[in-house]
Amino acid sequence: MRTTLAAAALTAATVLTVPMVAAAAPAPAASAAATSDRGRGPHLVPTLEQRATLSADHLAEGPASGAAVTPANGRTGPFDGQVIPGFSAMVDNGDGSFWAMPDNGFGNKQNSADFLLRVYRVTPDWETVDGGAGEIAVDEFISLRDPDGHIDFPIVNEGTEERLLTGNDFDVESLVRAEDGTFWIGEEFGPFLLHVDATGKLLEAPVPLPDLREGADGELESPQSPYLADGEEPLIRSSKGFEAMAGSKDGRYLYPILEGAITDDDEQRRRWIFQFDTTTGEYTGATWQYEADTDANLVGDAFMVKNDRLLILERDDFDGPASVTKRVYEIDLRSTDDAGYVEKELVVDLLDIANPHLIGTESSAGAYGVGEEFAFPMQSVEVVLQLADGRLLVGNDNNYPGNDARYPGTPDDTEMIVLDLEPTNRGGASGAQAGSNDPAEVIGHRGASGYRPEHTLAAYELAMNQCVDYIEPDLVSTKDGVLVARHENEIGGTTDVADHPEFADRRTTKTIDGAQLTGWFTEDFTLAELRTLRAKERIPATRPANTAYDGLYVVPTFEEVVDLARHSRTCDGEPMGIAPEIKHPTYFDSVGLSMEESVAEILEANGYGDKQDPVVIQSFETGNLKDLDGLTDVALAQLVNCSGAPYDLVAAGDSRTYKDLTTAEGLEGIAEYADILGACKDVMIPRNADGTLGEPTPVIEDAHRAGLEVHGWTFRAENTFLPTEFRSSADPAEHGDLAGEITVFLEAGMDGIFSDHPDIAVAAAEDFADAQHPGR
Repeated sequence: MRTTLAAAALTAATVLTVPMVAAAAPAPAASAAATSDRGRGPHLVPTLEQRATLSADHLAEGPASGAAVTPANGRTGPFDGQVIPGFSAMVDNGDGSFWAMPDNGFGNKQNSADFLLRVYRVTPDWETVDGGAGEIAVDEFISLRDPDGHIDFPIVNEGTEERLLTGNDFDVESLVRAEDGTFWIGEEFGPFLLHVDATGKLLEAPVPLPDLREGADGELESPQSPYLADGEEPLIRSSKGFEAMAGSKDGRYLYPILEGAITDDDEQRRRWIFQFDTTTGEYTGATWQYEADTDANLVGDAFMVKNDRLLILERDDFDGPASVTKRVYEIDLRSTDDAGYVEKELVVDLLDIANPHLIGTESSAGAYGVGEEFAFPMQSVEVVLQLADGRLLVGNDNNYPGNDARYPGTPDDTEMIVLDLEPTNRGGASGAQAGSNDPAEVIGHRGASGYRPEHTLAAYELAMNQCVDYIEPDLVSTKDGVLVARHENEIGGTTDVADHPEFADRRTTKTIDGAQLTGWFTEDFTLAELRTLRAKERIPATRPANTAYDGLYVVPTFEEVVDLARHSRTCDGEPMGIAPEIKHPTYFDSVGLSMEESVAEILEANGYGDKQDPVVIQSFETGNLKDLDGLTDVALAQLVNCSGAPYDLVAAGDSRTYKDLTTAEGLEGIAEYADILGACKDVMIPRNADGTLGEPTPVIEDAHRAGLEVHGWTFRAENTFLPTEFRSSADPAEHGDLAGEITVFLEAGMDGIFSDHPDIAVAAAEDFADAQHPGR
């Protein structure tokens, strides 16, 4: 018999240079009142200690800027001075002040010719537990310029004596100060490295980036490179150059990192790290590869915390409640995985920060993410550095006037925050260990699908924030054999495929498990084609709030979901669990797209394959689970529906039904190859004719006698899904008493909860455990 899920979660965490903490996403604004911060034992998160802001509308001295900017959030250029559109890089001066560098101004070459490239000295008057103004003072600045004519291509201020550099000339993004006081700057139009003195004067010609990949030659250039030849195809996308750059502790080496993928790379999650020797003025040829959580994620900044160890700020391109990834990872350049990528470990999830001192709640009253639970959900989080005392400073580029994460319709201020990484217990019992007194396990059913479109990274991330033990991806296959997360292989109801005329001819009728379905099917799309689609809410009439996120998120691959889980922690700091369900295995076998082997291989490649690993593979069929029993040692779950029969048995002419499988004898048979019974709620407690809950069946007791855990599905908060006695009104979409329903099933002996609303399920499980075991 394999290990139970509770025991599987007890795996020791790796100790790194910077403390690891639990990862999560912010609670949805629409359901903040319903969101619980209670979890499995302590909810361990970093703590906000300091915060300061600079008004988005602050103007520095200088000529007008923003004449060509796109109007947004009630702001229209030109502006009477130089805008400070947030900061893309910072250097700690050690005296309470920082050198802070904005990027090229307004986002592209065409609209930024009147934006002067500068590095500002800023001094935050921090808001802390003891008070403070919480404001950033702009003290002085240095202007980037080329009076000696090192630049050999035309610039905006070509004919002037100072040759001040503008956002039309370079897109400066990263900053490292050398031991001699000069600055090295990474930029994105080349991409180039720029070397300036302490006053901002260019000291040498911009350094282009050679293509250092094995077997390659020439240079890696962006579409904005002044050296791109006519007809030459750029290999770096616009604004995907050196957003991030770290400097070695001895000052000799720079480590510039490409923000995005190289266009001809088969692995679009790969981000290249290079090494530049400042003593020779040349790239050394050494490279490393970093794997982003998903294709579209960006590397926003980097900081060397110790020789060979870097902090990497990884972000998505969303803001506010739509944000999914605003994370700081730590990597070790000496440690790579079997695929050649540097190993990464989570340091902090910027969407899940404790704010026990309520910093910012008065100065930013009503702002999204500013409360006892704090989030840093700006689109362009582009500054991370470690202070001398080990705390982290984080800052943002506000893309003025476009970003409005805090207050919709109002440009975001520039923010600087300081985080204490010693984990804070934000709820739950401390020192929790898995045992008989622990609350029932909670599985985020398709993620937190009550609050985000199902089977998206956003839904999984939010489920983790709501303290689930496991996230559950349903798996289907693409035409080219890639496993992706969808509830069904028919995707007309969960993506915007119907809005893509190029796929109109893919609409067809198929027989899946004996039933005819008309629509679009994943097995008729390659992964590349599927990635052009965006997810949408499956039941919009029941969950209208979720439609706000329609069209934002791609269909994730199973590998991406596995990576998200293995780089995350539960709320008590344990490894996050994964509970993949293999959909329609007999059908996919019939079309040559068997999934079981790939599932086992992907899990094994990511370190999951042993009894102690927090993984459970599920299926409504029986034969594939028996096959998997010989392929892997992770836990297996036999799912049983309220009616019908496993389709593999139907296809083989076997007359057994799900009802037969849940007899005492049938459950003993399941226990020969599986560890868990995943039961439809009615199998455990059927409903009476009036829709109320009836009496429990013997299934839970018989399953326990056979040695099986019992997990029930699916617990949803909307009235339409609840027994009548737990409904709040006649409105089918209104939330009723889900906790009350869950409690009845826990009293009947259920061990695990599949829920679309994990926050409610976690709270109900905790309350039940507290009532059963006071003082546990």
